[in-house]
Amino acid sequence: MKLVTYLKDEQEQLAILVNGMLYDTDLLHPNLPISMAMFLNFWEESYPLALAGEKRILSGGIQQLHGVPFQSSEILAPVPHPTSCRDGYAFRQHVAAARRNRKVDMIEEFDQYPIFYFTNHNSIQGPGNIYCMPDHFDKLDFELEAAVVICQPGRNIPADKADAYIGGLMIMNDMSARTLQMEEMKLNLGPAKGKDFATAIGPMLVTLDELVNLEIPPKTGHVGKSWNMPMTCRVNGIEVSRGNLGDMDWTFAEIIERCSYGVNLLPGDVIGSGTVGTGCFLELNGTGKFNNPDYKEQWLQPGDVVDMHIEGLGTLSNTIVKEDSDFSILALKKNVQG
Repeated sequence: MKLVTYLKDEQEQLAILVNGMLYDTDLLHPNLPISMAMFLNFWEESYPLALAGEKRILSGGIQQLHGVPFQSSEILAPVPHPTSCRDGYAFRQHVAAARRNRKVDMIEEFDQYPIFYFTNHNSIQGPGNIYCMPDHFDKLDFELEAAVVICQPGRNIPADKADAYIGGLMIMNDMSARTLQMEEMKLNLGPAKGKDFATAIGPMLVTLDELVNLEIPPKTGHVGKSWNMPMTCRVNGIEVSRGNLGDMDWTFAEIIERCSYGVNLLPGDVIGSGTVGTGCFLELNGTGKFNNPDYKEQWLQPGDVVDMHIEGLGTLSNTIVKEDSDFSILALKKNVQG
């Protein structure tokens, strides 16, 4: 099942996507919530009702129900107001390449446990414009990822039971301002300002029943669901990144196990996979320079269109827009010798 949040009469409306058409949840059944937040909080009741509604549409059992075309609707983030947002570090290929490019050894702790950081859940957005300040454009980057959302409360969740807490998968673009990120992380804290301005998710949340035929075994020694789902990123129509969700070393289940240790996870918590191998300009530029010192770096510019596609999850499209401001926090640094 594909769950979509779109703008209807200036309000957020939850719908299911069937054959290119959006069907409002409350029209499928009066007990279905109209918001993703309520749907997730009442998952055990809402999910089977929505599945039954989808089956009736597919069988022609609700002929009088008129859908709204997905392509002509204003699509929002499928989870517009996450209760929190964590991002993992699950792809060994990405980590190893980034460290090689910096001429440092692969860190052995990567293979011992999954890690994550908190990002700004109030900067979550869906498809559409991503507004950036001048300092963001100092090495502005995309990050090609997937994400899950938690659909039931849990604490100290073991990895072998954690998949039951996943409401579905969606595409994530963890936007990154690399100069801000690298400067502040010299102080061993962060990432913060390099990450907190925008994270795009969408265009839909796809529940796990829809992805059964894409399931594959996890990597050796790991626990939890894994999926063979090719993923690409195009900038202005040119492919710059290609990977596969099945390349995750740490599974979402294992990341959830660590996230929930001594902590309550809540419906609406979003958890990202981290960047797939080749999934950002930072890695691509580093690899290019590693192989050729004259390699010309590429970073996102105003007006760029970033299209991320993951098989089964659709395409998340964002346009980079410069805010009408010259304000710079990089210019506020103290005691800088001129």
